[in-house]
Amino acid sequence: MAASNSLTIDCAGRQTRAINEEIRRAADDGVPQVELLNPQARHNLGVSILKPIHLVYRGHVGSYTVGLCDGVTAEIHGTAGWGLADNLMNGEVVVRGNAATSAAPSIRGGRVVVRGDAGPRSGMILKKGELIIGGNAGYMSGFMMQNGRMIVCGDADTGLGDSMYQGVIFLGGRAEELGSGLEQVDAENGELEEVAELLDRFEIKAPKSFRKLQSDRKLWHFNKHDFAAWKDVL
Repeated sequence: MAASNSLTIDCAGRQTRAINEEIRRAADDGVPQVELLNPQARHNLGVSILKPIHLVYRGHVGSYTVGLCDGVTAEIHGTAGWGLADNLMNGEVVVRGNAATSAAPSIRGGRVVVRGDAGPRSGMILKKGELIIGGNAGYMSGFMMQNGRMIVCGDADTGLGDSMYQGVIFLGGRAEELGSGLEQVDAENGELEEVAELLDRFEIKAPKSFRKLQSDRKLWHFNKHDFAAWKDVL
């Protein structure tokens, strides 16, 4: 079958499984873009797609949108529910509005962009890749980050970067309270310029300045006999 330029799917009145199967067939056939009308905030729409395709969601989406995907790019013209782009392997997901709890959890590559605010635990267990938040981040965002990069242009609630192992967080606003094991360091040459270029690309207003935060490595090695040190850290 020769690839056409795009496919439009009206989700109204259809089962999610049937819609996902149609998207996968389009990806298999080399269709470059699928436009999804009336997503109606349903969950699990556009998941487990392992071939490159561009998805355009014309409305709000529910939980786990673009989850378990590899090489998919997506733009969401609305808000997103829990677990946006869960375990994304590669690709790029852009949300024009806000995202709920746990945006970009455990992603292993690619980039997730939330132009508005993101809820609690966004970027938790981030393994690689990047999460950009144009607004504020909820509590415990960046929890147990393993690697990768988070950029938060607004404020962060309590526990930012708590127990992170590696990776880096750029924070443009204030933090209600930094998480355990986090320290502020100087940005390397070119890092802030790179961040500014990214924000400009996604039409996100950059803050006046950023703080670079990373693990202080005090939680890397557990010594069960050093209770006093662990009490201080935790």
